[in-house]
Amino acid sequence: MKTTIIERDFGKVEADVLVIGVPTHPENTVGWDEFVNVFSARLPEWLKSGDISTDFKKIVKMPAIEASGYKRVLFVGLGTQKKLNEDLLRQAFAAVGKELAAGKAASAAVWTAPFTNDNLSCEDVVFAATEGIGLGMYKFEGYRTDSNERDVTLGTLTFLSSADEDELRAAFEVGKVYAHAVNEARNLVNMPPNLLTATKMADYARELAGKYDFDIEVLGKKEMEELGMGAILAVNKGSVEEPKLIVLKYAATEQWEDVIGLVGKGVTYDTGGYSLKPKDGMVGMKGDMGGAAAVLGAMSIIGELRPAKNVIAVIGATDNMVSGEAFKPDDVITSLSGKTIEVLNTDAEGRLVLADAVTYAKQSGADYLIDVATLTGGVIIALGNDKTGALTNDEAFFEEFMQASLETGEFVWRLPLTENDKKRIRKSDVADLNNSPGRDGHMIFGGGFVGEFAGDTPWIHLDIAGTSDAAAAHDLGPKGATGVMTRTLATVVERLADANIED
Repeated sequence: MKTTIIERDFGKVEADVLVIGVPTHPENTVGWDEFVNVFSARLPEWLKSGDISTDFKKIVKMPAIEASGYKRVLFVGLGTQKKLNEDLLRQAFAAVGKELAAGKAASAAVWTAPFTNDNLSCEDVVFAATEGIGLGMYKFEGYRTDSNERDVTLGTLTFLSSADEDELRAAFEVGKVYAHAVNEARNLVNMPPNLLTATKMADYARELAGKYDFDIEVLGKKEMEELGMGAILAVNKGSVEEPKLIVLKYAATEQWEDVIGLVGKGVTYDTGGYSLKPKDGMVGMKGDMGGAAAVLGAMSIIGELRPAKNVIAVIGATDNMVSGEAFKPDDVITSLSGKTIEVLNTDAEGRLVLADAVTYAKQSGADYLIDVATLTGGVIIALGNDKTGALTNDEAFFEEFMQASLETGEFVWRLPLTENDKKRIRKSDVADLNNSPGRDGHMIFGGGFVGEFAGDTPWIHLDIAGTSDAAAAHDLGPKGATGVMTRTLATVVERLADANIED
């Protein structure tokens, strides 16, 4: 979506599709009678018969009956209007986006009034509509050569509203930024591993830095060896691809202080190493860099919206391959922090990458940290595929994060990290830590291992192994990468920035 138009009059709307929300009692919507007169006097009859449904997300498509500036109408069921919130609106508009994409609409118009209630302003509707439609329309283009059919991109989104035009345009721009960032994260995760190497990921980060004037630093193998990043280097030992530590800095204030660190796991392909994954378990491991994609997506939002908060993003990028030089179970490695690690499982590599990345973020001035990673199959066993698992060492920081996740509708569930868990992570006859205490409590041990390197720094760990990829089409998009946590990471940065301004 490139442009938005604010219109006040149904008769002046020009669009391929007009989107009309239909709550349980549409007649209570201010202006409904006017729309009935413009569209068709038979509309109440069709609603009563159920030909047009008020059931939530139920879409009925009809042609424009009278001569008008729009070709067809999408009626979107909203259920009980007073129960609507921003998350439900986002879902409804994502369903609209899928219909617009299927119908190859080049332009659409949304009447805001039916979507509003006491808790949802016109600005809220414009934001949710723009974001939801953008997410719903997403499609990964892929690399097929058997189709000459060109997709049509939605170029113009018109809103019918009497609210302040500048505020509506601002809401549109923010919604567009959020949707674009999530879709970019989805693209990264969907890319095949022979095309998205650590080097290519670093190139993408450089493009972001150039676009948004971020400071950027990319460490290669030589620099990592000089610094003593033995954890990420161990994971990379079996590979012919050079590892990269990607560092982006967004300086919002003159002093580099009160810095939040966003740390992403960027394992571009994971064979499991010598703890080799089975054949079926290896398919899809191109997505083991979903945490890195979420961090890069969040940095795109931050670059566009420029919140008053200093941010450092650190991504450990490598693949985990098998060769005569690959690391192996029983190896002992020394991390950047100086802590030694006994390797019991080479398929528990993500936590090793994060160990050095978290340490580097702390050394670079991060005062609190969020790491995000497709870390364990254990989180799926514990929570299923629709919930992100979390650990933390700081209640207040986690509460702020949870408020952000409630805003974005990205479900997060916290698991406990006890002293007994920490003892098992620290249990080794030959090193400070072991990287795989057992299958029981696997998600807790994986995240808790990363927490050993966060230390006393306020820290949140997010395990997105279940939520980063969808096995089938879902509320906000198609099968494949979801871009999960992109919006929540950016939102928590914005909330912290707003809190600083208020203070």
